[in-house]
Amino acid sequence: MQIVSSAENSSLNWKAQYAYIQDINDGRGYTGGIIGFCSGTSDMLEVVQDYTQRSPNNVLAKYLPALKKVNGSDSHAGLDPNYTGDWKTAAADVIFQQSQDSVRDDTYFNPAVSQARTDGLRALGQFAYYDAIVMHGPGNNGVSFGGIRKAAMAKAKTPAQGGDETTYLNAFLDARVAAMKTEEAHSDTTRVDTAQRVWLKAGNFDLNTPLNWKVYGDSFSIK
Repeated sequence: MQIVSSAENSSLNWKAQYAYIQDINDGRGYTGGIIGFCSGTSDMLEVVQDYTQRSPNNVLAKYLPALKKVNGSDSHAGLDPNYTGDWKTAAADVIFQQSQDSVRDDTYFNPAVSQARTDGLRALGQFAYYDAIVMHGPGNNGVSFGGIRKAAMAKAKTPAQGGDETTYLNAFLDARVAAMKTEEAHSDTTRVDTAQRVWLKAGNFDLNTPLNWKVYGDSFSIK
């Protein structure tokens, strides 16, 4: 979570990001929360739906109709001007934090780590899968996580298939970079080039600390 937060929020303090929300002009509407849930890609809607199931009278429940309407677009219709302020208010609620954690785990973290383990990958590979699914989303088209993995497997066998872990992860990161470059908002590939590649080149498959890396020009370390 610290490594993802360094790329998503330029901070290792990922728990401070529950309150984060802004439109970063990537065509996905509002981006908010601990891994950048988006109003245009259904996962922000899922977070607010989960929150409303847990706490029906929450401050964001009134936005559910608007979130359903703007899903799939970059529109703010029905959300402005108070949605971002209400999101930040909700972020102080432990129940809302639990909803963010739950959608993160169910949609991104658990599927990525499970698939990586099935493919015979250690912690670095598990992180590479998780970071990819956070940015590109689940699914099987060419620029989603499933498509990236498929492209990598066309070039190299996974360790579970008897392949070399370094060779396979290089193929996966190559496919990831190719997918990133198809979209202007993700065209800066430093979260791969000056982070994941660095650890792969060093053979740090278990992500043993200390870890040192750069993302978008900023330097980070975990001791």
